[in-house]
Amino acid sequence: MEFVRREAPYLAPTTNVSSIMLQVLVALVPAAIAHVWYFGPGLIFNLIVATLFCVGGEALMMQVRGRKPEAALADYSALVAAALLAFALPSLTPWWVTATGSLFAIVVAKHLYGGIGFNVFNPAMVGYVVILVAFPMELNLWVAPHMGDIDYIDLTILQTLKFTLTGSLPDGLTFDAISRATPLDAMQSGLRNMQTYAEIRINPIMGDFGGRGWEWIGNYVAIGGFWLLIKKIIRWQIPTGVFLGLLGPATVMYLIDPGTNAGPGFHLFSGATILCAFFIATDPVSAATSPKGRFIYGLGIGFLIFAIRKWGSYADGVAFAVLLMNMAVPAIDLVTRPRIVGHGKQGVGR
Repeated sequence: MEFVRREAPYLAPTTNVSSIMLQVLVALVPAAIAHVWYFGPGLIFNLIVATLFCVGGEALMMQVRGRKPEAALADYSALVAAALLAFALPSLTPWWVTATGSLFAIVVAKHLYGGIGFNVFNPAMVGYVVILVAFPMELNLWVAPHMGDIDYIDLTILQTLKFTLTGSLPDGLTFDAISRATPLDAMQSGLRNMQTYAEIRINPIMGDFGGRGWEWIGNYVAIGGFWLLIKKIIRWQIPTGVFLGLLGPATVMYLIDPGTNAGPGFHLFSGATILCAFFIATDPVSAATSPKGRFIYGLGIGFLIFAIRKWGSYADGVAFAVLLMNMAVPAIDLVTRPRIVGHGKQGVGR
């Protein structure tokens, strides 16, 4: 009888990086369709530009490092970074703005730290912050959602493409005519002008809980997020921590003074809260790793989002909250790592 000897590993893994990243991309499809429905085709053009420069930057850096580009491109992580960055940008964004954020995300935030598995910061959020610092005006070019009783001007596909390529609007149109303040911007400016929460909610841009259009996109993001939870692509600790960290203090402040504090429903369905909880904060590389650490990490992100929205200069604050907690991950992992069976609390050999 002949025995076949096999080398380790003896069991093939059921998942790998490429399959995980593909499932994340699939989970974003419903939200992408809703985004195009309410805000026009700009997301598609942003996604195309972000993909070209993220993938191109990945291939370039692999060649510079003397490695085969196919090894990095096959894991689809660059596509996930491109998709998250495209979601964070307004539907009217010139190509060079998206390209700048994409290159910083891949070249600086990812490969200068060693590539996938070694990056300290979330690449997509680094790219967004670079855009926020370098091109603040372009991040205000949000159009009104395409809903019946909101005053909006609907740009065609060709007009949107022309703006993406040239930064020029059709003759006779100005930015003031097509752009609208986001619900978070409207809330922040209204509260600073001594308006009450109820008065600001009269604005037609506001929906049942958050912003009209934004809250529906959030619903579809949540559907994709719950699908990732069911498939065990992400764990429940980080989304739960983000929601509790944000909605907990938001609820307390609203109960104390509902006139000068936005309600928890508004915080949940405005901005990138749900996208952050399920897709951004759950980045497996830059997030905490232990179960307890993941919950603390998410809790910190949620609280920082609330603090920045309440007392900071930026209307949302998701990107800064994620990057700040990325810096805290080593300390969180150190104090929350599980004790090894048979060893004391101080570590191996003690």
